Parts: sequence; C-alpha cells; structure tokens
Amino acid sequence: MASEELTATFVSIGLSEQKAKETVKNEQLSSSLKQAIEQARKCGVQSIDKEMGKLLYNIATKLKTQIKIHQAMIVEYITKKKITTEIQLNAAMDYLLHHPLPPVDKMKFEAECGVGVTISPDQVEAAVEEVVHKYKDELIEKRYRFNTGLIMSEARNKLKFADGKIIKNEVDIQILDLLGPKTEADLAKPVKQKTGMKGSESSKSLKSTESSKSLKDEGSKPTESFVGEDGEVKSFMDIMGAALKENYKTEGYVITPKTMELLKEHMRVTGGKVHSRFPPEPNGILHIGHAKAINFNFGYARAHDGNCYLRYDDTNPEKEEEKFFKAILEMVQWLGYKPFKVTHASDNFDRLYELAVELIKRGHAYICHMKSEDIKGFNPPDSPWRDRPIEESLQLFEDMKNGKITEGDATLRMKTTLEEGKKDPVAYRIKFTPHHRTGDKWCIYPTYDYTHCLCDSIENITHSLCTKEFQSRRSSYYWLCNVLDLYCPVQWEYGRLNLNYAVVSKRKIGKLITEGYVRDWDDPRLFTLTALRRRGFPPEAINLFCAKVGVTMAQTVLDPSMLEACVRDVLNVTAPRAMAVLEPLKVTISNFPVDHSGSLVIPNFPADETKGSHTIPFTSTIFIERSDFKEKADKNYKRWSADQPVGLRHAGYVLSIDKINKDSEGNITDLEASCTKTTETEKPKGFIHWVANPIVCEVRQYERLFFHKSPEDPSEVPGGFLTDINPNSMSVITNAYVDVSVKDAKHFDKFQFERVGFFSVDTDTHHSKIIFNRTVTLKEDPGKK
Repeated sequence: MASEELTATFVSIGLSEQKAKETVKNEQLSSSLKQAIEQARKCGVQSIDKEMGKLLYNIATKLKTQIKIHQAMIVEYITKKKITTEIQLNAAMDYLLHHPLPPVDKMKFEAECGVGVTISPDQVEAAVEEVVHKYKDELIEKRYRFNTGLIMSEARNKLKFADGKIIKNEVDIQILDLLGPKTEADLAKPVKQKTGMKGSESSKSLKSTESSKSLKDEGSKPTESFVGEDGEVKSFMDIMGAALKENYKTEGYVITPKTMELLKEHMRVTGGKVHSRFPPEPNGILHIGHAKAINFNFGYARAHDGNCYLRYDDTNPEKEEEKFFKAILEMVQWLGYKPFKVTHASDNFDRLYELAVELIKRGHAYICHMKSEDIKGFNPPDSPWRDRPIEESLQLFEDMKNGKITEGDATLRMKTTLEEGKKDPVAYRIKFTPHHRTGDKWCIYPTYDYTHCLCDSIENITHSLCTKEFQSRRSSYYWLCNVLDLYCPVQWEYGRLNLNYAVVSKRKIGKLITEGYVRDWDDPRLFTLTALRRRGFPPEAINLFCAKVGVTMAQTVLDPSMLEACVRDVLNVTAPRAMAVLEPLKVTISNFPVDHSGSLVIPNFPADETKGSHTIPFTSTIFIERSDFKEKADKNYKRWSADQPVGLRHAGYVLSIDKINKDSEGNITDLEASCTKTTETEKPKGFIHWVANPIVCEVRQYERLFFHKSPEDPSEVPGGFLTDINPNSMSVITNAYVDVSVKDAKHFDKFQFERVGFFSVDTDTHHSKIIFNRTVTLKEDPGKK
C-alpha cells in the first residue's frame, strides 16, 4: 500500500493528518496499525469511528510482543463494543501479560477488563461524595488550593472502569457545591512563606534550614537532598528511587510453551525475590563506570528486599589475576554492599559443557574451522561448515575438549543472529592456558555470549542489568535459554557512565602503568575505584554521584567537576577540621600572654560542636601560610600586611606586624608580631589559619592527568592519549605543617584542612611521616570550566 493510501486509511479512523503521516514514517508502527485495521474489517466493521480507531492505535503502540498472538481476539472485543475504553484495553493487555499462553480463560478475561460492566451516574455521584466527605475539613481549610487529584485518584479506584471525564465533572460539581464560587482570595497567587508553618512542622523546617546553613562551608552546597534524618548520607536507591518494572512482561521477552512452567519453578526456588548480579571480568580494576553498575545491581536488589550475586566472569584465563579478584570484592564492599553469594562462571564449566553438547544435538550449534580474523566484523561470509552433520560436530567438540585440536583451528558457533546483524557468534574456543581455579582440566573456554545468559539462568537471576552495548545481544540471550528449554531471565539495558579527561580502558591504563606515567591501578590521578579511594573520595560521594546521574538508556559523559562537587558535599559533613600550612612562614609573637594555658580546644565541626573536638597547642611561635602575608595590601586584600592586622582562626587574638625579617636577597624569612585579644580591638578584615608545634608531613596535590576532554578521540588528540598527558598532574610538598590532632590518623582518614581543601591519608604513610593526598579543593577551580 502506497504511503498516500496508508495515510488516508489512518486519517479515516480518526488520526489527524499530521499524526497519520508520522505513523506512516514509522515502519513498525505503521505495519502494526495496518494489521489491526485489517483484523477489525475481518470482524465485519467497514467504518471505524474515532473512538474505535483510538483503541486500535493503542494496540499498535502498546501491545507487547509476547502477547501478539492474542491481538485478533482483542480487536474482536473492540469491534463488538465489549471493550470501549482505554482503561478496559489496558486491563485486557495486563491480564494477558499475566496469562500469555493460549487458551485464554474468557470468563476471567472479561471479568478483569470490565466487559459488560456499566457505571451509572448514581454510582459515580456516590463514590465521589464518599471521597469528598473524607477530605471535607481539609477542603474547607485549603479551599481551591487543595490537590483535587487525590479525590480523582481515590474515586477512580472505587470505580475501576468509569469514564475519567465523568468522574472529573462530578468532582468539580461537588467541590463547587461545598465551597461555592472562587473568591478573590482563591484567585490570588499564593505568597511563598519563609517561616510561617505551624507547630512541629515549623520547627522541623526551621531546624532543617539552620542545619543546611550550618553544613555549609567554603564553596559547599546545601546538603538536605542527600543527608537523611539520621544525619547519614542516603544510599543510591534512597536518592534515585526504583527504576524498573515487572519482569517477564518486558518488551521483546519471548514466551514459549514451557515459559510459564519454568517461571513457576523459578518462583518456587526464589520465593519470588528479586535476584540480580554484578558480573565483572577479573582482568583489571573497577572504574567509575562500574560504580554505577554496582549501585544499580546491588541497590535495586536491596531496595526490593532481594539478593545480588557478585559473579566473576572468569572465562578468559590469559588475562585474569588474583589481585583483580580481591580488589573487585573489596570495592563492592567499600561502596557499602555485601554480595548474597560470590560465584564464578567457572563454577558452572561442567554444566555449560553439557548444555553445549545439548545445543549441538538440537541442531543449534556446529564446529567451525574459520580463523578468528575471518569471522570478525559484521558481514563475514557464512561458514561452509554450518550444515555439517550433528554427530560430526559432537565428535569434534569432544576432540576440542580433549586437546586433540590445535588452538585457533576450531570453534563452536551458535546458529543465531544478533540484533546488530552479526551471525553465528562463537560459544567455545580453544585455549591451552591453565585456569586459576580449574587448573589444566579445560582447554576450551566459553565466551561471554554463551556463558552470561546461562549463568544467569542457573542462578535464577530475575533482572539481568547490563549496559547499552549489550542490547545487541538481547535476542541471542533469550534465544539460547529458550532453545535449551531453560528458565530465561529478563535483560534490561542502561547507558554507560563515562567521564571527560579520563581513560578507563583496562588496556590503556595498563599502558599508562607500564610506561611510568602513573604508578599503579590505584594512582590517585586515575578514575579506577581503588584510585578514587586512595585519593580520598568517600564511597557515599560516589554513590551520590551515581544517583544524580540516574539510570537512563543514554550514554552519559560528564565532567569530573560534578563528581568532585559530590565529594565536597559529603566530606563537608563527614570530614573533621584540622589546620595545615603548606608553605610555612614562621611568626614569633613577642607579647604572648603569660597567663595563657598554651593550648586550645577546637571543634571538629565548627558548625556543629556536638560532633566532638580536639586540642592543639598555641605558643609564641606559630606558622602561617606564606601567601597569607603581604608587605603592602591593596584595597581588596583581606589578610595580613604591614599596615593591616589579621585575626588568628580559633585563637581569639589579632596580630599586628612588629618586624619583617629578610635574607640577603630580600626574601621574607620570618615575622615578628604583637597580639591583642579580639574583644579589645577592632574586628580585622580577615582571619587566617595557623599551626604551632606542628607535625611535618608530605602533601601530594593532583591536577587532571589529560589536557583534553576526550584524550582517546583522534580528532581531538591526533597523536593518541599518551601524547595528551599533563606533566604537572602531580606536585609534592615534602615539608608541609599540620596540627597535632592528626597524629594518630590511619590510611584513608579524611580531613578538611581549613581554608585549604579536603585531604586524605595516603597508603604510603609510615610511622615516621604522614602523607596526605589532596582529595579536592574547597571550591571548584574556575580554570577547569
């Protein structure tokens, strides 16, 4: 049928001309709607009115593949005016999704979708009256500012198949009858109240406002959105909310004659609980993108009182190392999750082999001798061995297992085509490499395409959550489970998370390490999870970042500044304060008060003194940041100069210059000063941090490792990512001074050095010297924007 004729057909059932043309452009939708119209005409309907046309259009857009076999029946119900509303149609499709296999129990079906149900005006009036009475007091108080959607929703629940427009009209009539016409006050725009709420609600709001103010520091943001009522940082799922719907009703899920029977057994084994899995390859360290996957898989299971496996996809023994297995588990636990079970794909090697034999016996796999380079890409030639006899493939597969065929000379391929068009993916290949868990038992190893869905089935996974690039494998995932008559989980895809100014490829990070650009997988300039932990990023901040990104189908590439902002927000409420001087300048206070105790008690969190305190010395000799003193101040300078006093943070004193000492080259060596109590002098323009009797420490400061946003993009960096490395990405201060409150700090302990930034204790720290990594500055560097 020509597009003009098809457009005219769609217009004839009530679509606007524009919508009809748009529908014709969508080949799949157009075909589905045309089929529905033809089915309606076979039922004896020649003229399709607008209401019927709307329902047929809904069938074309909403009917899922797994219940497509029932389309003709639904169309018949519509043509016979047994299903007349969208509510009934949705109920019909929902019933069939729960009962997809024929024959359909017509009595139950009709009861579920309201066939023959009529709702009288009296019933509508009575239902609305009941709900309005329930909210009467609140309606009188709030009048037309009351959310009438509540009344609509509850009335609709009482009258499942009633026309929504009729209910809405009745709600409007009854509210008008109760409240009368709108007054000028009802029509006036509401005034935003800052502190006008009543009772405990008001005090709670005020407390929240004060809390948000107190939790602010230099460069920080309000924290109400991610701090719970208990003061703890919320979890990923608390912030993000649930993201998925029901399981086997997913678009594209394949229903076979055994599906319901297998699902019933699956429900018996799992008790109906959600089961997800996080399946990393143990050939490298996890990176920031994996944090999203961890949060989604473990967080979704936790939010639904379910279980999540950590399953190592250990099918490639050449690249797997024990340190990667340990680091992966460590990072999952660091982010706050405990696996239901730790499993390995290799746990199932025997079962996977048995299933491969069965696949060959059923005629769905064969042994192929094409070389790997000949079957790469999307349009390789068909295998000349595709139709070889089953017995021959079975013998050759056994020969492969027994090491009788040379590596690269044979593979087991599956007779299926991926969505992207790639035909006959490989299921098994020969590798004469010992496995870390099974030793020399196997010289054939399964591929991801073969292993993943079968392990999901064996472990009774309900939600196989994976990144978008695996969408092209979804059909083969379903196909393999179904042709073997196994329980089939549902695959859900979501977009990957990547960051600018970074590389996350394991191969490329390995190259950075071997060529000496970074020290190891946990170098704080990388975006591996071990690197972020070493730099001082709290796990709560990473989870918060993942929650803010959300779970979408689109690939997300973000600037690291968004992650750093989450780090600041979390550290601002979790990292105790200390004072540190990175470039020390000595100051001698000539009139240090003789009656002073020589120490000060400083709150760990100045805005919330209930979180504890620490004691630091205060003596006649202190050290300040060299940049906090200028001989001559300009009008915008608010720190210390020869003609401008400055306050000492927490000390209660103001310093004035007595003498500036210099070396032979005119460089300032130290200062001599007098102090005055802050209560006895004018308030200075500024206050500076300082230390006395400090601990000498090393401070490592980090900048971006790469100059360009996309170091792997040849159009941006023609010479390759190794030519884009910032040689000044790390600077080391070997003799910084920090106050004694940090003397017992352990690896990964975090602090805010007042006015300087957030810092974490590095793992290179030893008994004679503490080493700090600067995690992030207090404020985002404007030069990074």
